Amino acid sequence: MAELSVRSVLVTGANRGLGLGFVQHFLRMPKPPQWIFATCRDPKGQRAQLQCVGPAEVANPTSIKEAAAKVREHLGDSGLNLLINNAGMVRSKMLDAETLEDMTETYMTNTVGPLLMGQAFLPLLKKAAAMVNISSIGGSIASLFAWDIMQVTSYRCSKAALNMLSKCQSLAYKEHGILCVALHPGWVQTDLGATAGHVPPVTVDGSVKGMLKVLSSLSEKDTGAFLDWEGKVIPW
Repeated sequence: MAELSVRSVLVTGANRGLGLGFVQHFLRMPKPPQWIFATCRDPKGQRAQLQCVGPAEVANPTSIKEAAAKVREHLGDSGLNLLINNAGMVRSKMLDAETLEDMTETYMTNTVGPLLMGQAFLPLLKKAAAMVNISSIGGSIASLFAWDIMQVTSYRCSKAALNMLSKCQSLAYKEHGILCVALHPGWVQTDLGATAGHVPPVTVDGSVKGMLKVLSSLSEKDTGAFLDWEGKVIPW
């Protein structure tokens, strides 16, 4: 299978975990992208493992617009080929302990953020591009994966909403030739993945390799799909 080949890519939440994994894999490609834009909430934070190009608070419209302007300065009229909305958060709580603040912050980061990113970068994506929303099987209403060990209701609700957003984006942006998909990366060995107190079975390296392989095989007919890192269809 041909390796994913793009000239430019932007990854949010890129200072650690899956975001960092994506950047590392792009850099190791035989023909890496000419432009790799990495953004995160706090580029100089103590836990940051990558010096990002600048802050991009995905729930802050002003921050996102500033990031889009910086990317546009570098790319000019060539456009952005791939946008990976990876930034996300989780509050590890039982349903009875969820709060207004938890629900609001999680929804703003996990759902509104990708909405605003899509809107801000749309002008740059209108040139045969793809937008990937990193979702979760936790947002599958049909599955309710691992409910017995982690309820994380605000997270599940935000990802279910993200799945609907991905479908809406696929319909609205189809006329521009933009392919939009939601990807479940697996239960990955990241800070977010370990919130349930268990060691996740999937490594960052394995997850990113799988997702890039899936992306390399997608075509126009796959827009609006909800897939996992192995290319399997996840039930809504």
